[in-house]
Amino acid sequence: MIDVNDLRPGVTFEFDGEVWIVISFLHVKPGKGSAFVRTKIRNIETGNVVERTFRAGEKVKDAFVERKEFQYMYNDGENYYFMDNNTYEQIELPENFIEDEKYYLKENMNIQVLYFKDRPIGIELPNYVELEVVETDPGFKGDTAQGGSKPAVLETGLKIQVPFFIEKGEIIKIDTRTGEYLERVGKKE
Repeated sequence: MIDVNDLRPGVTFEFDGEVWIVISFLHVKPGKGSAFVRTKIRNIETGNVVERTFRAGEKVKDAFVERKEFQYMYNDGENYYFMDNNTYEQIELPENFIEDEKYYLKENMNIQVLYFKDRPIGIELPNYVELEVVETDPGFKGDTAQGGSKPAVLETGLKIQVPFFIEKGEIIKIDTRTGEYLERVGKKE
């Protein structure tokens, strides 16, 4: 059994006779009343996404999910193609299985494909990725590392806030769990 306080993106569990995977969650402790966990979950069988609120301390049944290492190859606009690093078998997953993770995928990147009962149900990214900034406003003289942020578009289409000193063409490290800028890695050669 899993305590709902331990739910995180990628965790799978059984509820109402069906298997669900957590897309996002939020622990809420209101000033009055008891705490609760607000989740956005996807049904593994149907692909339907619903929002569900659980009382803090409630328990759900753990669902065993196997993880296999695959390499991301490409997408054709509707499907994303991956290759098993051990067997060289290729699989395709529809875009609705990938959700927001698509903004962190780069060709040849190794990821984990999640399987439930020998069927792919989603992907798990590395915690950090390095992406190139392809669009951002130029910095200004006097901007510092502590001075605030500006919008930037990365090579995958991801839009995030970056420090003022980051310029177009730089490679930056992003936390895939939060979507936040972590550090500057270097310049594209």
